[in-house]
Amino acid sequence: MELEQCLNFVLTKAQHNVHQLFKAELAPYGVTPGQYAVLRCLWDENGLTARKLADRLYLDGSTITGILDRMEQRGLVEKLVDPKDRRALQVMLTETGRMLEKPLSQAIINANRKALLSIDEKQAEVLKQMLQNIGTAE
Repeated sequence: MELEQCLNFVLTKAQHNVHQLFKAELAPYGVTPGQYAVLRCLWDENGLTARKLADRLYLDGSTITGILDRMEQRGLVEKLVDPKDRRALQVMLTETGRMLEKPLSQAIINANRKALLSIDEKQAEVLKQMLQNIGTAE
């Protein structure tokens, strides 16, 4: 099979391009795409444990720990002992983290629009559905 016909290669190339768009849109705010994903989860449900965040974002423990450490250093989140389980860390948004919701949400809308510029709205919906189907295939 030609490399350019391999699904993994095509998806990886597309993901790289999309990641670069998102990175560029988020850069003015000093937030990475991974940090945005954590913020998005916390805007939806503040106080998730590090483990729940890792599971939600399909990340391993060491990766989420690094992301959260950098976010805490920037004052976006704080890590507290979970009152329900002293072995777990509960991640809470700071005021700075909360204030980024509106501008970062707009940045993500812009990045999505740029990523899908070459296809129409119906094709974009079909693409997302197909990728979700692939993502849940076993």
